[in-house]
Amino acid sequence: MKLAVIGGGSTYTPELADGLARLAPGVTEVVLVDPDSERLAAVGPVSQRIMRRYGHQATLRWTDDPEDGIDGAAAVLIQLRIGGQATRHRDETWPGEFCCLGQETTGAGGLAKAMRTIPTVLKIAEIARRRALPGAWIIDFTNPVGMVTRALLDAGHRAVGLCNVAIGLQRYFSSLLDVAPESMTLDHVGLNHLTWERAAVVDGTDRLPSLIADHGDEIAEHVGSPRSVLDNHGLVPSYYLRYYYFHDEVVDEQRKSGKTRAQAVMEVENELLKMYTDPDLDTKPEILSKRGGAFYSEAAVALLSSLVSDTNDTQVVNVRNNGTYRFLDDNAVIEVPAVVGAAGAAPVAAAPVPPLMRGLIAHMSAYEELAVDAALRGGRERVAAALLAHPLVGQYPAAEKMTDRLLAENADFLPWA
Repeated sequence: MKLAVIGGGSTYTPELADGLARLAPGVTEVVLVDPDSERLAAVGPVSQRIMRRYGHQATLRWTDDPEDGIDGAAAVLIQLRIGGQATRHRDETWPGEFCCLGQETTGAGGLAKAMRTIPTVLKIAEIARRRALPGAWIIDFTNPVGMVTRALLDAGHRAVGLCNVAIGLQRYFSSLLDVAPESMTLDHVGLNHLTWERAAVVDGTDRLPSLIADHGDEIAEHVGSPRSVLDNHGLVPSYYLRYYYFHDEVVDEQRKSGKTRAQAVMEVENELLKMYTDPDLDTKPEILSKRGGAFYSEAAVALLSSLVSDTNDTQVVNVRNNGTYRFLDDNAVIEVPAVVGAAGAAPVAAAPVPPLMRGLIAHMSAYEELAVDAALRGGRERVAAALLAHPLVGQYPAAEKMTDRLLAENADFLPWA
């Protein structure tokens, strides 16, 4: 089975190679596709060495030609970043001038990333439609995952979105309980980067109440929310919920920090790229964990295996709502446990969502619908409407001013602007 990795020059890629080498014996060829030949020259060889170290027999090569890379692929994994960390830095900076969150996947920065990303991903998907094997799957790890997945599905592609938040929390909770990760299932509720865990089931028993009781302070620090949020509501919000629950605090922190997350990541990436050029390096470096994306490879390989081998196991993915949440349109994309097999991913029936979550999910889903439309069709009015609909903007004067700034900051990536 051939796997094409779009954005193969990412510093994440050796993590993916490690997971493929350990967990995907059926992969026979991996092609890393990236327009940045210098990155490929560093990332390609170390990924090759990692796979060989495990004795995996797959061929791994790299190219800047997506037609060549995708040709005959059974699956296409997309992990690209348009404009690199430099555009992320801008996404995380200028919204603060309007007293709003600067972040790469939500708020105005998230909208900017979606608008740069979605058209390119759809071009890649059209190549896959022509050149990949019939029935090939697209696995999207590119943020904002929910919106990118919705755009892919709306265009008729066989696509599933993937995020590592759920697997990260599953591994974290299981370590606190000293149980095997695969023995735990999460009741993971919401949209991509807007999720809560409301149960952590081991052997038929929900262990989340005892986790909060016994480890609440540690868990609260891990997800960036006060202990009272966990105690008062009996659930664990993802780290991204702090951007909503404590927006003004976070904006103040960003103003005082003097360094964006993008700048921190750039420092780690520069160090990683230097390490990758070492011809003796054949293991993923420890500092790769600072880059983010923990357990990405395990989640990606598990999803790939289930789609190709028709295992019908349950994984947390981004998928069409299709009646799962009755308060959302069927075409909305949600992030939930789903049964995954050769036919795709089907959400597991979920308990009713309480108003605390339901209101914010519906609000953000409406924004995402407008954001995808703006990314696909352009137009200042559509961008302004999406910003006005976002709960972290939501005021007409701010939305209007931020629209002009967003378009100016991204003029090189939005020809219509």
